[in-house]
Amino acid sequence: MNRIVTPETGARTSARADPHFGSRPLDPDPGRPRERLQRGSAGINGVSSGKGMAPSMFFAQRRLCSLGSRAKFLKMIYSPKIFRLSTSARLSLKFKNAKRIKGLDSNVWIEFTKLAADPSVVNLGQGLPDISPPEYVKEELSKVAAIDSLNQYTRGFGHPSLVKALSCLYGKFYQNQIDPNKEVLVTVGAYGSLFNAIQGLIDEGDEVIVIVPFYDCYEPMVRMAGGTPVFISLRSKHVDGKKWSSSDWTLDPEELASKFNSKTKAIILNSPHNPLGKVYTKEELQVIADLCIKYDTLCISDEVYEWLVYTGNEHLKIATFPGMWERTITIGSAGKTFSVTGWKLGWSIGPNHLIKHLQTVQQNSIYTCATPLQEALARAFWIDVKRMDDPECYLNSLSKELEVKRDWMVHLLESVGLKPIVPDGGYFIIADVSLLDADLSDMKNSNEPYDYKFVKWMTKNKKLSAIPVSAFCNKETKLQFEKFVRFCFIKKDSTLDAAEEIIKAWSRQTS
Repeated sequence: MNRIVTPETGARTSARADPHFGSRPLDPDPGRPRERLQRGSAGINGVSSGKGMAPSMFFAQRRLCSLGSRAKFLKMIYSPKIFRLSTSARLSLKFKNAKRIKGLDSNVWIEFTKLAADPSVVNLGQGLPDISPPEYVKEELSKVAAIDSLNQYTRGFGHPSLVKALSCLYGKFYQNQIDPNKEVLVTVGAYGSLFNAIQGLIDEGDEVIVIVPFYDCYEPMVRMAGGTPVFISLRSKHVDGKKWSSSDWTLDPEELASKFNSKTKAIILNSPHNPLGKVYTKEELQVIADLCIKYDTLCISDEVYEWLVYTGNEHLKIATFPGMWERTITIGSAGKTFSVTGWKLGWSIGPNHLIKHLQTVQQNSIYTCATPLQEALARAFWIDVKRMDDPECYLNSLSKELEVKRDWMVHLLESVGLKPIVPDGGYFIIADVSLLDADLSDMKNSNEPYDYKFVKWMTKNKKLSAIPVSAFCNKETKLQFEKFVRFCFIKKDSTLDAAEEIIKAWSRQTS
């Protein structure tokens, strides 16, 4: 039982005596006999003072005084503010974040997707297709959902029919046959593939080369694993008088070589590139491959836009270069391949001596992926694998559909005086928006990069959303890209028409 000492008498009382505990208060001085007030005494009918006070009244007043002081004391020690503060202080030590996620709490997608959630906003920000996926893909999912056994757990490293389909598809591009059970891992989206690769292969103190701009999760994932990202920027060689192309952005071979050393564990490659749309050439990939071999470095190759390559360009897999299969993890995505980003299925392909480490991460984290989605995806792949040379094959037709939308978007941006960078692949286009000379004086956070403020202002005032390109940069290179914003063009014609109306009306207001 908790004991409390009152300041007036020094007597100890039980915590249960407090009215908060629902019991009758005890006498403040239990060592003395309680005095009864006699009916009719002077102290009852009138207030006596000094030595003439009746003894019974004296003790009654003393008791009441003591009870009042004790009530104040108990109120003080049970004050909700004090209780809250002490509890908060105690919990804060337990609820403190792990060191591995310190400083990684901000996320561009959470921030800007929330801004674009207003139905009146035309959303060209997040890479969210609003075009319909192929009918046969949706039909296969509908069929699979009706099969009871396919609504239960499946193999943790990939549904058998899906890994077999992936092995067959990618076996067409590699010289060696791919083992579906040992060299393919199905994950929760390409995010899952990246996470498994980095967690499974990167140790504390390892250096990982990251090419700027980069998909925003690369840096935090490396840091969470204890690795050190080493950044190198793509630099533009734009020639005045010609269209600005993503192919104008290149790595300096000497600068790239200077980033490799004995601590270099991996390089993360993204081709076709997000957000620039760059498709690396055979010569550029060879430079990277030679350095990986020279310094015994792994390559994590993010190729989620592999099927979205436009006329005059060719997607090449660095894992097919001599000496690279044994050191490369290649990452793909169902969301980008079949325009079903909500399915969140991705895969990693590579040699068993690397894939087994990714499997270890997966079996101790998410374990497995949704069975019906994997089965439907497998069936969709089998349909297209059998007609790879057919123009109707979605792996071929989507890029042709998007190339028209890309050209339309380029023309629109140029018509209002902007300078877009024409992508060779992917479904994003970035443009320098500084010529719009928007008045951002009312934007609250003056410490944000220009593109962050611009996109927030544009979303609020023009009802058009985009993504700031500096979100794809490390702290030191944000200034290099802060005048660019990224637009997504895998949209219905009606969505792009609505964007055109906004942009042209805006242009008329400023001219």
